[in-house]
Amino acid sequence: MSQFPASLPPQVDVPLQRLRRLCQVDCQTTWFCLPAPPWEIADWQTYPLGQVNDKQYLIWAKGEKVQWFAQSFTVPPALDTYPLQGFNLRLALTWWAKDAQIFVNGEFVQAGDLFDSKTRLLLTPSAQAGQTFTVALRLVSPGHDIGGLMQSQLRYEREFPDRDPGLIADELTVLSLYYAQFDPEPLTQIAATLTAIDWDHRHHRSQFDQSLEIVRAQLLPFAQALKTQTLHLLGHAHLDMAWLWPLEETWEVGERTFQSVIQLQGEFPDLIFGHTSPALYEWIEQHRPALFAQIQAAVEAGHWELLGGMWIEPDVNIIAGEAIARQLLYGQRYFQSRFGHPSRVGWLPDSFGFCQQLPQFCRLANLDYFVTGKLHWNDTNPFPLGAFQWRSPDGTEILTVMSPPNLAGVMDNQPLPMANYARAWQQQTQLTECLWLPGVGDHGGGPTRDMWQVKQRWQASDFFPTITTSTAFNCLETIKHQLHQTSNPIPVWDKELYLELHRGYFTVHADQKRYNRHCEHLLYEAELWSSFACWATGGDYPQADLETAWKAVLLNQFHDILPGTSIPEVFVTANHGWQAVIQTTQALITTALDRLSRCVTLPPPPTPHARPLCVFNPLAWENQQLLEIACDPTQTDQIIAWENDAIIPHQNSHDGHLLIDITLPPLTVRGYWLIPGDSSGEESPQPPPESLVLDNGILRVTLDPQTGDISSLYDGGQQRHILAAPGNQLQFFQDQGQYWDAWDIAPN
Repeated sequence: MSQFPASLPPQVDVPLQRLRRLCQVDCQTTWFCLPAPPWEIADWQTYPLGQVNDKQYLIWAKGEKVQWFAQSFTVPPALDTYPLQGFNLRLALTWWAKDAQIFVNGEFVQAGDLFDSKTRLLLTPSAQAGQTFTVALRLVSPGHDIGGLMQSQLRYEREFPDRDPGLIADELTVLSLYYAQFDPEPLTQIAATLTAIDWDHRHHRSQFDQSLEIVRAQLLPFAQALKTQTLHLLGHAHLDMAWLWPLEETWEVGERTFQSVIQLQGEFPDLIFGHTSPALYEWIEQHRPALFAQIQAAVEAGHWELLGGMWIEPDVNIIAGEAIARQLLYGQRYFQSRFGHPSRVGWLPDSFGFCQQLPQFCRLANLDYFVTGKLHWNDTNPFPLGAFQWRSPDGTEILTVMSPPNLAGVMDNQPLPMANYARAWQQQTQLTECLWLPGVGDHGGGPTRDMWQVKQRWQASDFFPTITTSTAFNCLETIKHQLHQTSNPIPVWDKELYLELHRGYFTVHADQKRYNRHCEHLLYEAELWSSFACWATGGDYPQADLETAWKAVLLNQFHDILPGTSIPEVFVTANHGWQAVIQTTQALITTALDRLSRCVTLPPPPTPHARPLCVFNPLAWENQQLLEIACDPTQTDQIIAWENDAIIPHQNSHDGHLLIDITLPPLTVRGYWLIPGDSSGEESPQPPPESLVLDNGILRVTLDPQTGDISSLYDGGQQRHILAAPGNQLQFFQDQGQYWDAWDIAPN
């Protein structure tokens, strides 16, 4: 997405900044850095002031280190002679901390974390000169990154619908930036109009405010263009099922988030909330039935949107195609059964790239749209499209829309980020309708009361894009309609959505990848042989056991579990899930194959001691494989096929196994007789060779059986050796502790 102008012409920007200084005070450089308590407020002057860096951040060491900041604020009679009596007083803070605790006058008032990382803390609803507020912040740095206090500002605001100088400055900034991007000519008239502000009488608040209203009225005709842009607000709380917290904690976080949304909708009837993950809804249904009934009622009333259609928000690069189908099958089936309809919008905002087959899967699952914002994270090439048809290899297309980028961990409702995004979206896509997602995400929270109060204020402003609340589906329907109204063809993307970041997650926690593939295969076999057994022998199909096992696998395919990017505690729980699936499916496979084997009519044995051997091929294609059977290494056994009494070549291995090279037709069983041989006079198995040679007449490759290294590589066409040193060697590199240590492979 293209960048919007970073600054305005001085003749516009200078008076707007001066307006802000009448009711806003930056306090970033006046925090005292305190040691761990106890300490006395009277002693604060003895502690050093924090030193900001070049970004104006107050930072401290990573590794969950605690940092205290404190200072006192006294309400002055005026700022730059502008009276402040009766204004709201808020402290706006932005931090980067694993844990944040805020104390006012010694009382704990608010908490936050890495994702609930902003606040507009109300110090008083009616500021009076001489009031003093002592604020202390206890911040804990993340384990993987330095901590930071990035913004702290006092804001004196009037109660809605009254306007204060800061609000008017923001309104006129939004107006001016719009014209700076799309039509710079009116900026000259905007600057000329701003000269009518009555700065000399700002100490007479009513007279000064009247001059601001006159300026505002004169600029009102220019604001009509802003109203052609529409921001569709959908409350959201992107909630990772596990990451820096265990899965068990997520259930409680989800409960608190959903309760908060229901309560807030009682206060703000226009609030629409959307959320994914039927796995989370199912937990709420089973453990908090009263809350679940409220969610059902909100869905029925159109105040709650079911998003995603998948059981959880999985990784879609590692998992098999069948697993993608099951994510959608169980997800959509749950939504349909509990809420009366499936989801219509595919929603994967945080997965690490998207395979090209996904449009086909989505459309087969009755999803009409796909939404992600992850490609905003590209580290090399900005993703060029905002709204486009994404095409699968089979030609299936789904309209795909990029959601807004994550802003400091929360989609807040501050005016400038919202207006900036609307402008950048219009420049990129030529569309005036766009999606906005207010709400604290990741560790939960959702939209807040302050967000919706700010939304109401800007919804009533003449100098702001049109704000409406909407479901994602209705917003996407509007975008689709607008795309079809334009003269330009809708862009088509006919490859995977490749994320240029987090390329290393394929290498992290290989045990999770191994468990996943093993369980996917076991589930396939358990379903296949159970189906054949029911068809051949009657009896009940173990549908409940299989569904439980599948859901356990689907849960572990979450995009911070299977990729291996969570804390260690997450994988303890995940491994219990994998083991339960393995035990269930192996038992089902054993039972089914036993039932099927009893249906097989054995031919007459060639010798009294012959043992029957049934070999099943679960694949839908012919399978040539090397079969290993435990045997007595001192005997020479014989293998005879049932169908033609042919002797099957075999070999005794050095570790006590009989190796048989067999070819099996698809989805079938073949029988063999295993005939014990005589051990007299037989040679012992040979030790493994000193080297292994692969030769196809073009290349001759010699392998070292001890290490797996390629010790020699001979090019028959050039008739020369082409390897100077052993190849295929494993190489190890030290992790230097880069920012995304479990995700990325750094260049160094």
